[in-house]
Amino acid sequence: MDTEITLLVDGERHPLVVDTRTTLLDALRERLRITSPKKGCDHGQCGACTVLVDGRRVNSCLVLAVTVDDAEVTTSDGLAAEGEHPLHRAFLDNDAFQCGYCTPGQVCSAAGVLAEAKAGWPSTVTDDLTAEDVDLTDDEIRDRMSGNLCRCAAYAHIVPAVAAVAEAEGVRR
Repeated sequence: MDTEITLLVDGERHPLVVDTRTTLLDALRERLRITSPKKGCDHGQCGACTVLVDGRRVNSCLVLAVTVDDAEVTTSDGLAAEGEHPLHRAFLDNDAFQCGYCTPGQVCSAAGVLAEAKAGWPSTVTDDLTAEDVDLTDDEIRDRMSGNLCRCAAYAHIVPAVAAVAEAEGVRR
């Protein structure tokens, strides 16, 4: 069954008619030709399709497009809409990518990690689950980024890239 929706992607409104079974990833890539989120596993296991929906990171291959009607969808490209985003620069400066396929998903996930830490959300490795602030240690970053796979194994560089932005933004380390 088809339905009308409006996707707000990277600040632009896109009215669409989609089958109710269409994933957000397919709507972005196939219908809107927004190719920043990548199709990796199509099962929510690799994170290459990670985008932000209303500021929270999601695997767009697992989200139906109809569920984000009128929500704010931000891709890695959208993070840089007003100039270079600090995470993009940090990934470059720290050589945090090799082939680059997973990088847009990694960057969106990292943006989500920073927002979660600023909000005081604990992870599975957080020492004090009752603390209002989270220390974004390397272990915290690794744990929070664990849903994003890198087939080239740039992990040793991704953690310092996220840590550099955390420090620059005043997130506790």
